[in-house]
Amino acid sequence: MRLRFSPASPFVRKVRLAALVLGLDDRITKEAGDTMNPADTLRGENPLGKIPTLITDDGTTLFDSRVILEYLDHLAGGGRIIPAAPDRRFPVLRLQALADGILDASVLIIYEGRYRPAEHRVESWVELQAGKVSRAMAALEAAPPAGPGAVPDVGQIALACALGYLDFRFNGEWRATHPRLVAWLDDFAAKVPAFEASRPPQ
Repeated sequence: MRLRFSPASPFVRKVRLAALVLGLDDRITKEAGDTMNPADTLRGENPLGKIPTLITDDGTTLFDSRVILEYLDHLAGGGRIIPAAPDRRFPVLRLQALADGILDASVLIIYEGRYRPAEHRVESWVELQAGKVSRAMAALEAAPPAGPGAVPDVGQIALACALGYLDFRFNGEWRATHPRLVAWLDDFAAKVPAFEASRPPQ
């Protein structure tokens, strides 16, 4: 399999972390993908031109980290990081959706500063995205999820990557006001060595 990636992407980190905990990492070749370059073959592999994109052994392309994680869980036998039983499955998928929402909003804030000239930046748009992050973080601080077992689930993987991204791009400002999430992430990092192994370069 081939993974088109950028090392700084938190969605790529989700895939890399999942592959590591499922024992599939050595089956995946990593190939950088430039989402901004029209000449990159990425756009031929994924019409959206986004990363992560996984090209399977039979040449099928899969994209969106959630789809890729489900495929990796399937390869690992199923039910490893995505529970099969509905009473466990949907809370896990809900947590993944909440963490991915934090990431989506956070990435949009970064892009607003990176790609739009300062005189054209729309502060109301930034505030809208920041509000999503703030409300999601408050909800998680009020009721942190359970810590990981022997193999973390996709919700825990997504949340760890979201908090890691807030450290990476926003200087860990969240830590001062979210002590329960700090403790949760410390516990996750201690129990899941793949979290450190998948850390993006500084």
